[in-house]
Order: sequence, then C-alpha cells, then structure tokens
Amino acid sequence: MHDSKNRLIAAALCATALTPVTLPAMAQGTDTAETADSQAQSRRFNTVTVTAQRREENLVDVPLSVSAFDGDLLGDLGVADITEISKITPNVTLEVSRGTNTTLTAFIRGVGQQDPVAGFESGVGIYVDDVYLNRPQGAVLDVYDVERVEVLRGPQGTLYGRNTIGGAIKYVTRGLSDTPTYEVNLKAGTYNQLDGVVTTSLPVSDDFRVGASVASFNRDGYGENILNGDENYNKRLFGARVSAEYDVTDTFQLRAAADYSLDKSNARQGHRLIADQFPPFDYPVLDDVYDTRAGLNIVPQRVEAYGGSLVAEAELTQNWTIKNILAYREDESTSPIDFDSLPEADVDVPAIYENDQFSEELQFLYSGERLEGLLGFYYLDANASTVFDVLLATTGALPSVGVPGLNAQTFGDVNTETWSLFGDFTYDLTDKFSVSLGGRYTEDTRTSQVLRRTYAGGFSDFFGGSGIPVAVTSDFNGEATFDDFSPRVSLSYKVTPDSNVYATYAQGFKGGSFDPRGQTTAAPDLDQDGTVSEQEVYNFMQFDPEEVDSYEVGYKASQFGGELTYSLAAFYSDYKDVQVPGSVGVDTDDDGVSDTFTGVTTNAGAATIWGIEFEGNATLAQDFANPGDYLNLGWSVGYLDAEYDEFIDAFGNNVADERVIQNTPDWTANGRLAYDTPFAGGNLLMNTQLSYRGDSSQFEAPNPYLDQEAFTLWDASIRWETADGRWGFSVNGKNLTDEEYIVAGYNFVNINQDSTFTPTLGLEGTLTAFYGDPRTVTFGVDYKY
Repeated sequence: MHDSKNRLIAAALCATALTPVTLPAMAQGTDTAETADSQAQSRRFNTVTVTAQRREENLVDVPLSVSAFDGDLLGDLGVADITEISKITPNVTLEVSRGTNTTLTAFIRGVGQQDPVAGFESGVGIYVDDVYLNRPQGAVLDVYDVERVEVLRGPQGTLYGRNTIGGAIKYVTRGLSDTPTYEVNLKAGTYNQLDGVVTTSLPVSDDFRVGASVASFNRDGYGENILNGDENYNKRLFGARVSAEYDVTDTFQLRAAADYSLDKSNARQGHRLIADQFPPFDYPVLDDVYDTRAGLNIVPQRVEAYGGSLVAEAELTQNWTIKNILAYREDESTSPIDFDSLPEADVDVPAIYENDQFSEELQFLYSGERLEGLLGFYYLDANASTVFDVLLATTGALPSVGVPGLNAQTFGDVNTETWSLFGDFTYDLTDKFSVSLGGRYTEDTRTSQVLRRTYAGGFSDFFGGSGIPVAVTSDFNGEATFDDFSPRVSLSYKVTPDSNVYATYAQGFKGGSFDPRGQTTAAPDLDQDGTVSEQEVYNFMQFDPEEVDSYEVGYKASQFGGELTYSLAAFYSDYKDVQVPGSVGVDTDDDGVSDTFTGVTTNAGAATIWGIEFEGNATLAQDFANPGDYLNLGWSVGYLDAEYDEFIDAFGNNVADERVIQNTPDWTANGRLAYDTPFAGGNLLMNTQLSYRGDSSQFEAPNPYLDQEAFTLWDASIRWETADGRWGFSVNGKNLTDEEYIVAGYNFVNINQDSTFTPTLGLEGTLTAFYGDPRTVTFGVDYKY
C-alpha cells in the first residue's frame, strides 16, 4: 500500500544535506529491497543510515557537506538533466557549456573549470556509478533510471576515485530487482517535446539478474536559425544502459554495466548581443534571444559516448571487505561553433573532440568496534585530443567579405597517466567524540603535442576545405609530472544522540598541464636577449597545479522526532595558483587587426573564498486538512564571498581589483513546498519551488553584456498515482515566469567608454550569449509492474 507520509518524509530528507552519499555499489542487487525496507523503517524512527564515508553511519554523524536527491524526488520536481541539480543545491553552478548541447560546466564553492578544451582537469569530479568521467564532453547527463544524485562540496580524494579540488557529483543508477519489474515513462509537452523511457529488470536465477533501460528525448528548438531555417536549442538524444549482477557466493558479488548515448541535436548557436561591426552589411540585434544568424554548417553537430564497468566486491573477513572498480569510456564530439553568430565567416570554428579513458580502483575497507576506514589505489590512463579551425574570412590574406581568409588550424593532444594511494580512517575516542585522519598521494604525468598551422583560402582539408597551408606556428611536444600529498583531518562531537558538531580541514589538488591551443611563435622573450629559447616556449605552454586549503565547521541535527532536520556549515578556502584559461587575438602582420588567436593559460595568483550553507526540511503539519494529508517544507541557502587576492596579467601587473571569480553568485537559495493527500482513490502530490541565484559573471573580467543579474525561477508540478503505485500521471511546469537568463557566452571585443566596440579578434566583433530554458510545460504518464 502507498504510505504517503513515509514517501514524503523520505523524499524530503533526501533533499537535504543530512542524507549524504553513497550506498555501497554492490548493495544494489539482492540487498536493494532489504536496504530500502530498513531505511524506510529507520526513517519512521527518525534515524537515517547513510554511507558517506564508505561505511554505514547515523545521518547526523557524518562530518561532510553533502546533498543527496533520490530518484522519486527528482521525478516529482521534473528534473530532466543534471544541470537542474544546481537549482536545489547551495553554492553550486551546473550549466551547459557555450556552443554545445552535452558538455558540462561545473563550479562548486567558486572552484571549477569553464573551458572544455583538452588538457584541463575539471575542478568538479563527475561520477557515474563510481566511475570518474575524465572529460566534460557528454557529461550533461539526462536523469532517467536513477537511484539518486549526490553533491559533495569541498575537496575530495581520500575516500575514493580521482582527486577533485572543488567537489564531486555522483550519478547513481538503480540497482536490479529480485523480482521481474517493468517501467514505462512517456512525456509530451511544449515545443513538441516527446520523451520515452523503458526500463526492465529480470532475475534469471536466484543469484543472477539482468536489466536494461532505453531512452529517447526529443524536442523542437526554442528558437530558429533565421539564415537557414534550422531549429536552435532543439534536442534529439538516444540513450541506453544494460547491467548484470551475479552473486557468486553470499560474500562475493559482481556487477557489470555498459551505457551508450547519441546526441544528434542541431548545433546550439549563440544570440548576438551587438550589431555587426564590419560594413557593408547591417545586422541588427534579433528580438528573440534563442534566435541566431550563425552561418557555419561545414560539419554536423554529433556527440557519441559509451563505456562499461565491472565492479567486484567480496567480504574477506568479518572486518575486511575488498572492492575493485574496472572501467573504460570513450566519446567523440563534433561541433560547428560560430562565435560571431553571423553569416560571414568571422571566427568560425568547426571542432572535434575525442576522449578515451581506462581506470582501475582497488579499495580495502575495514570495519571494527571503534575503528573504521579504507585504503585505496587509483589508476587512470586517459587521452584527450582536439582539432579545430578558426576561420577569419573578413581579414588576413583575402579580406573581401565572404571570401575565406586566414585560418588557424590547431591539433592538440594531451595524455594523462595518473596513480594515487589514499586512505581515510575514523576512530571513536569515546561514544561521543571521534577523529578522522586521511591522506592522498597523487602523481600526474601529462604528455602533450600541439601542432598549429596557418591556412590561406578557407578551411583546412581536415574539414573538407580548400585552404592552403602557409605556415607552422606551433610544433610542440612536452611532458611534465606533478605530484602532491593532500591530507584531511576531521573532529566530530555528538552533542546529543540526534545532533553532531564537526570541524574539518581538507587540502585539494588539481594537476598542471599544457595549453593545447598555445601558439609557440607568440611566446614572449622574457629575458629580452633577442631570441625566444626552448625553455621560454615550454614555460609559455605549460601551467602549474592548483591547490586549495579548505576549513569547515558544521552542525547537523534532527529534532522533534524527526519532524525537523537541518544542517549548517561555514567554510573558508585559501585558493592558490588559480588556473585561468583564455584565448586572445594576435596581430601577425602589425596592421592593427588581430587576424589569428592563441590560447593563454596562466596561474593568475590566489583567491580567498568563504561562505555559509544552510539546508533543512520540516514537516509543518499532519492531518493538515484531511486525515492522511501532509505538508512539507524544504530549503537551502548558500552565501559565498569570493575574491582574488592576486591576479597577475600578461604584463606582470596585479589586477586583482579588476577581476572576479566566474560562475559564482554570492547568494543561492531554494524553497520547496510539497503537499501530499489521498485523492480519488489514489494519492495526489503537489510540489512548488522557487530557486534564486544572485549576480554572476561569465569571465574573470566583468562584462555588462554577458554578466547575469540576479534572477528567480519558479517551478511547479502535480502528480496523481493509483493506490498501488502502478499508474502515475503528472504535469510539470518550469520557469513559469519565463525568465531570460544567460548561462554562457563568448567575448572578443573591448567595450569603449562611449559604448562602442573594438573587435579583438576578426572584424565583426564577437559578443554572443547562450540562455537557459524558457517556460515549458510537460505532461507525463508512467506505469510500473
């Protein structure tokens, strides 16, 4: 029978920072139903068991800042992909990267990485079932067949996987059932949305289960390319997952999984914010922010990603468990990026990204009477390569409008081989006081090749063009190794059986690399001896690691028999050697016009980031209007004060006062209200939420055109399901006030004091923006058996 109170409270608890992280991966098979039953029972008695530190602990005992959202809650809120998690999580930014459909830009507490080019580590780790995704391409994960999504804030690395300096996001798919299960979800909505997901789980025998999910997501564009009539911001995506679980013995389990996705949506092109700067054409700014005039169509947009994993877990003794995670992934993206969003070929960039990775993780987990923890080894061998043209038809060798001019082709290849040893143990000094000690040693080796060639007369032959190679501006090969030891220490004290106060120090590390877009001929003569040495070229192409020292204190509590749960955390981060990637125009013939570009990545300096986070859930009323009615309130509030203490520009000047931390609003907040009531022989659940984000900047240098002012999004949903839970019908509305808000952009202009513009690359001037989704309404029906 459907228990509305248990479902509502469980979902609300999962929406707070008090329900962190991971169930053991192998506890997804025969133990799934048993685990769910025990958790439901524990919630009825106001005690939630979690495994944030790779072991079962009471909810209030976990000294970490974590938010977790289960699949039912995400479905009730209408969450379509992983970017929407930032609506309900404090101090988190998740956005679709500029000029793409499936590349993820992620920031947590002011730490992240905006540029998805090969060679850059992400500041935020993305995991799918314990497998780290080394690259952001294909990481905008659609939410289907998901058990939960978890967000860990602050440096991670002593408990599992890859070291990440800002935090981690874990996407956990559903485990398989001991009984045959089938589920069908269909959705239709505005912009001709039509989605379908079919999931099944079948027990082949008492100890062997198989399962699969197939998904198709389709939607027309929010706007139009008025040049060729193509839809802009449309969606054509197919995905599939298969898995199998085998209980070899009562103490030894295997789980194999594979997934595949294919995105054939149109290229997402930007909205030009200013009129063109190069006569004789006159293109005014379009009225609809989702419309574009982008003319680049030399390659189609296409993203294909796939991978597989094998997880083995065995109990060695009563105290020791061993776990091994073996995985391989690969993806390829093709994108035509029209920077200027005009018919003319001015900063037109067809690009291809190819990534592959092999990872191996081995863990030894110990659980004793007072001591618990783990030792682990992690290995990653990953390759990321990119090739792209940058065509400037309005300048260079053939300056006539519409006739291809100079083109800079870049091939960058970066290989990463890394291994780590890590450990983390907690010892209960008394029944109330515990101490945790952890550490990680990491060694990263980067091998890079960068080849840049200048073409005249059009695109390179790589993209089917007729351009003629006229010069080689980079022919670089480099290798560097970066190593680091990152400690963690945490103290926690149980003030009462249902409350806990803690203090944690953790150090984060992100390795250095080489800029795959660097132009070696642009390397400066730093010692001014008249020649640029090999060492000066190497220093120009290479950038150093980042490091952050993070301090956090927090309090977690459950009161009034579980009717009120909340967590409060304050943190301070000392962020050093911040990697700031960018691209700048280069004037090769001293005519005052930038006719090509180069990548420039610097370790700009240091930053200080501090903030506060408050999350919670309250059951406001029981029998609110009728017997069986329940009203719940969930909330999250985050505040960040982030600023550069030092930012050294290309000329050696400290311009920290003129720079800001990108993609980091000062305030983020969310309020969710849920009402659950018996209705028409079934159950009716109504949700509404408001999500607020303060002012934020797209880049380190503020830009009045691209920077986003504070805004609020309003979402609401209604779901009715039958008493047995088999049939469900829902309506979800998002961005109901139809807010227009910028999530990404490109800028290659200087804004003058008289509000005119001076292009810094090409002649048209590039200042384009990409926007979040407009108002949408979706109708859904689902069936479970």
